Amino acid sequence: MKAGSHLEKVLASGEFAVTAELGPPKSADVQVVVEKAQILAGYVDAVNITDNQTAIARMSSIAAAKLALEQGVEPVMQMVCRDRNRLALQSDILGAYALGIHNILCLTGDHQTFGNHPTAKNVFDLDSIQLVQLVRQMRDEGKFLCGEEIRNRKRDPIVAPRMFIGAAANPFADPLPYRVVRLAKKVKAGADFIQTQCIYDLARFKEWLDRVCERGLHEQVYILAGLTPLKSAGMARYMRDKVAGITVPDEIIKRMEAAKEPAEEGIQICVEQIAELREMEGIAGVHLMAIEWEQQVPTIVERAGLLPRPHPSGESGPSEEVMRTES
Repeated sequence: MKAGSHLEKVLASGEFAVTAELGPPKSADVQVVVEKAQILAGYVDAVNITDNQTAIARMSSIAAAKLALEQGVEPVMQMVCRDRNRLALQSDILGAYALGIHNILCLTGDHQTFGNHPTAKNVFDLDSIQLVQLVRQMRDEGKFLCGEEIRNRKRDPIVAPRMFIGAAANPFADPLPYRVVRLAKKVKAGADFIQTQCIYDLARFKEWLDRVCERGLHEQVYILAGLTPLKSAGMARYMRDKVAGITVPDEIIKRMEAAKEPAEEGIQICVEQIAELREMEGIAGVHLMAIEWEQQVPTIVERAGLLPRPHPSGESGPSEEVMRTES
């Protein structure tokens, strides 16, 4: 497939990609999205727009993605299976593409009992692997899931949503061999890129990655390693004890507890992780999930030596000199 989105072009070029995350507000406040997008513009290649993350009602991912696009930030629209049946999924994919949104991340979605509407009815008509397959079929075959062609009338051309398709992977859930098998299923279904769960345990991540490379999966899909900078020792312990599918080594906890400036230490740990990840075979980039801490993403990108970023027009993004002045 010919490279279409900016993120796709960056990855296809062999450049080490950088993506970040932007959580829409729990309101209709446009300015929240605008301000976050302006912080990230020029420092990352694309920004994930979350879809009612943690099962809490927020501004729609499509609307927020369009707002980010208007600020010059290429969005990766997340889409979860929890809230839509196959009719709504396909309808939103068509609508998003028509609005200029060309990247999608296919997720199953957190169960509604974790959010602020625990009695809401879920849908789960499809799972994340089936959603990847659906988007691929719409893009590559120009057909809806039912088999009908994506066109208005027989004489009309097929106008397919040519999405760059992403999926998620969690290297830390057990059993480890199954995590690699599940990744292989997503690749076979049509995933073009993968973003992983946030990494603190690099040893466990390397074990997963070695198995991925043994199967040659890293040659079939772009893998972006997920990172979440820690703000405090309390956050580190919470991630270890309360968030399923995440392991935080004791050495990370101790570093955060001993730090005079925990937030600064968390940023430094993240920068060190990026340096290690850049040396690993099979890693095509990083995905920075700075939870309500978007203002630190430019600092992390600069300190990790990831500036300037490729610009969609072919020009460079902010230079390292500009970044130091702004910081």
